[in-house]
Amino acid sequence: MSSLPPPDQSPSRHHPWLWVGALAATLAIVAIPIILFVPERAAEADDPWAHVPDRVPETSHAALLTGPFETGQEVTAACLECHEDAAEQMKHTVHFTWQAEPVEVEGRDEPVALGKANAINNFCIGIQGNWPACTSCHAGYGWEDDTYDFTEDTNVDCLVCHDTSGQYVKANAGVPAEGVDLVAAAQSVGGPSRTNCGGCHFAGGGGDAVKHGDLDTSLSYPSANVDVHMGEYDFICTDCHKTEDHQISGRAASVSLDDVNGIDCTDCHSEDLHEDDRINSHVSSVACRTCHIPTEALREPTKVHWDWSAAGQDLPEDVHEYLKIKGSFIYEDDLVPHYEWSNGTVSRYLLGDPIEEDGSTALNAPNGSIDDPDSKIFPFKIHTAIQIYDPVYGYLIQPKTFGEGGYWTDFDWDEAARLGMEIAGLAYSGEYDFTETTMHWPTAHMVQPAENALQCNDCHGEGGRLDWASLGYEGDPMIYGGREAGQG
Repeated sequence: MSSLPPPDQSPSRHHPWLWVGALAATLAIVAIPIILFVPERAAEADDPWAHVPDRVPETSHAALLTGPFETGQEVTAACLECHEDAAEQMKHTVHFTWQAEPVEVEGRDEPVALGKANAINNFCIGIQGNWPACTSCHAGYGWEDDTYDFTEDTNVDCLVCHDTSGQYVKANAGVPAEGVDLVAAAQSVGGPSRTNCGGCHFAGGGGDAVKHGDLDTSLSYPSANVDVHMGEYDFICTDCHKTEDHQISGRAASVSLDDVNGIDCTDCHSEDLHEDDRINSHVSSVACRTCHIPTEALREPTKVHWDWSAAGQDLPEDVHEYLKIKGSFIYEDDLVPHYEWSNGTVSRYLLGDPIEEDGSTALNAPNGSIDDPDSKIFPFKIHTAIQIYDPVYGYLIQPKTFGEGGYWTDFDWDEAARLGMEIAGLAYSGEYDFTETTMHWPTAHMVQPAENALQCNDCHGEGGRLDWASLGYEGDPMIYGGREAGQG
């Protein structure tokens, strides 16, 4: 693994610019990477490299883990002979529980505990009843149903984050796929790489770049023009998603209800790095990445629409257009983000909530507004879907898609709805239909070199990319006035 430049050779000391950014790569998480231009002030600003964690030297495990190993659990047991606290630490992380601690949410009578374990989305919809297929990306072994033992130490999967052999692959319920050489994987262990994190986060939603327009396999070995931090300076995920006792910093707006444990470019860099104070004045109202990630899905197209109602037909199949088990799709590349105010929290649809009767139901709309001093304008990928709901009860259905009785087996929506809602603990009327939903996926990676950042006319000129009316302005504030950027 290559190392970062030592402090006296860091880019900020030898170039007339300073890179500002936060790379995020393990969770669909609100990181805010950015690059800012600052010719003469670099010497005055905090050195961002002082905030990048040192990488732990690698220790060869070739003579320590000789096997043989028949199961992943046997590998974990061997790891725990030396790393005695690792499993206990891991069992208290959201990467293992897939559910955060309960938090108070405005409008809810009781604290809400939310995570992948119980959230509904508009991709594969939900994991309840579909555990084996979904938990192939779980940082554990054997999660097949709701009786899974989260307390058993050997159910923790060490290899999914630490294998460097390149041949470790997980199958249904998170167990190692057939043909994996567990001895080779165990002997190869090292610090988590972009490939380790990307094994799940690049493939969220069932394929490369499906969920995230800013996370895909092009980030495994990117050029600077794909992501300047990873491509130019060899950042890995944990350089920004700092980790202690297996607790990884960062949060996923798709399943988070609060802004705890978030990361930001200002974790490493000061806010007033631009030479031009007119640009600095935007920082309190405009997120760094809004200007410095002009487009996403730079190398791989990302899914922007999924129509489940079209599934089940015997049509020609194409992974980017139509699959019988999933329906029809729309993908886009070089995608211009959608911009909205956000204060770091979301208004989250929970199973059983009523849908919007007129219009689309937002599953994780960002909270914030022009009048909220804690809000900034952030970039998002918007994903729309046509998904199943109960027209009698007026809420979304979490269907069973995988396994016996699942839609992918029998292509029977009524049966899938009945089985899924029984597992989810909600009533099913016996009737179903389809409705539109939307999800916001924060744009946080694929930070561009400084020369590629948005310029004034990209937002303020004729045909600029910001929808000023939807953001609460009378029009372009350069013309109509209104809230001054920087006043909060």
